[in-house]
Amino acid sequence: MDPWMDHDEIAAEISFGMTEKWPQLFFDHPLYLKVGQFLLGIYEPREMTDFSSFETGAFNTTLRLTFIDDSTAIIRFPMPGGIMFPEEKTRNEVSVMQFISEKTSNRIPILVPRVARWGSREDCPAKLAPFIAMDGINHKDSVAQLLEWPLSARRPNLADIGCYLINPKLDRPRQAVIFREPANIVLSLSTLTFDRIGSLELDQSDNSTPEWKICRRPLTLSMNQLVSVGCLPQSKLPSLDTTYDTASSYFEMLAELHISHLINQRNDAIDSEDDCRRKFVARFLFRKMVQDQNLKEKWISHENGPFPLWCDDLRPQNMLINEAEEVTGVIDWEFTYTAPVEFTHAPPWWLLLKKPEYWPGGLDHYCQIYEKTLPAFLDAMIERENEAIQNGHLEESQRLSGPMQKSWDSGDFWIMYAARNTWAFDVIYWKKIDQRFFGPSESSEEAWKERLDLLEPEERKKIDGYVSQKLEEMRTRELVWDPDQYTLEFMETMENMERIEAKTADTTETADTTETADTTETADTTETADTTETADTTETADTTETADTTETADTTETADTTETADTTETADTEKAWLAEITERKKPIQTTKTAETEKTAGTKEISEAT
Repeated sequence: MDPWMDHDEIAAEISFGMTEKWPQLFFDHPLYLKVGQFLLGIYEPREMTDFSSFETGAFNTTLRLTFIDDSTAIIRFPMPGGIMFPEEKTRNEVSVMQFISEKTSNRIPILVPRVARWGSREDCPAKLAPFIAMDGINHKDSVAQLLEWPLSARRPNLADIGCYLINPKLDRPRQAVIFREPANIVLSLSTLTFDRIGSLELDQSDNSTPEWKICRRPLTLSMNQLVSVGCLPQSKLPSLDTTYDTASSYFEMLAELHISHLINQRNDAIDSEDDCRRKFVARFLFRKMVQDQNLKEKWISHENGPFPLWCDDLRPQNMLINEAEEVTGVIDWEFTYTAPVEFTHAPPWWLLLKKPEYWPGGLDHYCQIYEKTLPAFLDAMIERENEAIQNGHLEESQRLSGPMQKSWDSGDFWIMYAARNTWAFDVIYWKKIDQRFFGPSESSEEAWKERLDLLEPEERKKIDGYVSQKLEEMRTRELVWDPDQYTLEFMETMENMERIEAKTADTTETADTTETADTTETADTTETADTTETADTTETADTTETADTTETADTTETADTTETADTTETADTEKAWLAEITERKKPIQTTKTAETEKTAGTKEISEAT
């Protein structure tokens, strides 16, 4: 049986295909110019020296302007296929960066990019996508590079498992030094609390003083992935205006999502009837842990909050550093929301860089290495806590080091991880959660059979129906997918791109075939002419030889010239594009009047923010 659940491979292939194709839109000259001019207009009157593609990740494509003083500005777009809620995601990320900048600058600071402008898809050039234009962060590396085990230093059998594996040669003092900055970020976030669980919004209603409130659902990384590669219908997610006032109500929603996901993912969710039953039993028992008061009291200790800010994608790769190993900025805040205190009280999974379910030595080995690494992180956390308390920015009761150690020792760490990570849920539940709450079993593989008696009769009956459904879906392998409109539209665009590529390939192949035929015909004609030459034409032949030699030299010279031209063509094109961006900037720049801003719906953020 699978230790964890796979993505729907049909949906994943489409989704990942789109994130590969979408950045190619910027190969289009007019679109490239529009975006470059748009970004330069935001930063006018600064002068640029370069505009280029900067980075494409799993969720966003970023383009960068470089100015004459070597500072940078970037514009970032969520990619269809990767992001299922582009407008909501963009709005949330901007709100979080504004809030963090405003609330931490005079306390325990977290450096985030300054947002210059953001807007919806309607506000973007060519209505391409929602966007965020922000100052670039000057950096050398990320914290991950300090922790990472270099590929060149690994044993051959570990060289092919990818990057981001913690370096075993780092001793505890060195790890503690590296973890100082990440610990400070985690500590600072824990002090930003609200009375509800959800996403941030600056409430400016009733002409009153703007106030930060929790008004919308918590948009999580898991929710995005459930729709993208888990084929969960969007209707199964919490509505946009849903928030939570207790930890248990939020955990119950997460438990229901685990069940709903398994029901709705048609492909690659199970590999056998037993595997299917095992997965449903685990999810039903996890829900029981939330609903049963006696069980719930064992691991939920802050039912009513206050609920701290939490970022699903916070990790060393997103913490950028300078030469002195100081964090100069933290990026990628789109999946940030207020969450149960228990999330923050669990130590970060990312201390080893790689997720537990992907650890090359398996879950047990992950735990062994994690237990050796956690003390260094807690050393750094205690140091940061002491500094904050001394400076009057933290209360003694707000320390995280003690609760983090307790969460790891008790196993609460794994409940939090399983609640947030739907595809890793099964291996975590059976190895780290089940026996703690429901007693010992002979084997984690067969424990589900013993646990059936713990379910209600109605639950067992439902499982029978779900199993029949899932086995039929294994046979048919149909895609039932509910992505956002943004993704659906690009699917059509991608199909057109593929048709054009196929047509171009066919045309090229035909041209190559014709050229080969013409070359063969010419060769045959030449051979015939050579055969009919006589001794009487020797002088003519000598003359011809001289001419041929001259012609060859001319041809070589032409070829050399052509090669030189080809070599410089790309560079010249890039220079021309940059010149066009600069020259054509003024006719399309946005007029920054109140009426224009109101009409366009573009959001301008002042330097003071």
